Amino acid sequence: MYKSPVFLQKGQTVGLIAPAGKVPVNDIEKAIAVIESWEVKVKKGKYLYEQNFQFAGTDEQRLADFQQMLDDPGIAAILCARGGYGTTRIIDRIDLTKYLHAPKWIAGYSDITALHCHLHARNIQSIHAIMPLTFAKDDTAESVESLRKVLFGESIVYESASHEFNRPGKATGPIVGGNLALLASICGTASDIDTAGKILFIEDISEYFYNIDRMMIQLKRTGKLDKLSGLIIGHFTDSKDNETPFGKNAYEIVLDAVKEYSYPLCFGFPIGHEPRNFAIPCGRVAVLEVNQNRPSMLCFDEGAKRI
Repeated sequence: MYKSPVFLQKGQTVGLIAPAGKVPVNDIEKAIAVIESWEVKVKKGKYLYEQNFQFAGTDEQRLADFQQMLDDPGIAAILCARGGYGTTRIIDRIDLTKYLHAPKWIAGYSDITALHCHLHARNIQSIHAIMPLTFAKDDTAESVESLRKVLFGESIVYESASHEFNRPGKATGPIVGGNLALLASICGTASDIDTAGKILFIEDISEYFYNIDRMMIQLKRTGKLDKLSGLIIGHFTDSKDNETPFGKNAYEIVLDAVKEYSYPLCFGFPIGHEPRNFAIPCGRVAVLEVNQNRPSMLCFDEGAKRI
């Protein structure tokens, strides 16, 4: 079973780092004000605002910030400022020795999926959620609040609108997943995860349809799709087609890849690169009830008793 870090308490300190893409100062400073409204303190990584081409500093600088926050006993949780690309460049050099004895919440999504998987492989829970880059935008308030609730250990119950592709049913199991491109890329690495008996969720952005198909086939060929308890399909934002059409959209591609399986499918769930990006405590046992003509439900802890 996945170990849960200790929930955040008012007055504690949250670390803020950028393990991947470079971050704009103004957006992050606005986000800090939002975080401080939770009555916690914020400690910025030494290299948070560094820039090295598209990265938030060199690999060594980003690794140093991450390692310092992991090992600092005064840091109760770590928020990744943004995704982009770069986490996998440093992930194998992270020393988790101290962290595994006293894990703390780490939150982020997109490129941070690699880190979630790295922690899942070591049986530690983490949070797939909106990142500070977009905290201060008006249309993300609901998503930011969902992150706050997970960090502080409050009950969460999510609804997802009905979808014609849904496969009704009820699934129970630890929930894992994230960005499809990262899930495909970590197959066979030290960050690889076992999906058997799990509820898997996937999302992506700006991918060509043929590449979405290729990544789904990669998951299928590596056995990631055949023993799931359930599958949640989030946003596939700004998907693209070639001049010669692929013939299927993103959801049709996913549906085709899992057509021979019988587990519940929930399409259009609010996870991914859009304002409604609900926080998911990865590794926690969840209950998913999928419906076709009425909203589907995803519950954790006490909320699971409702379905």
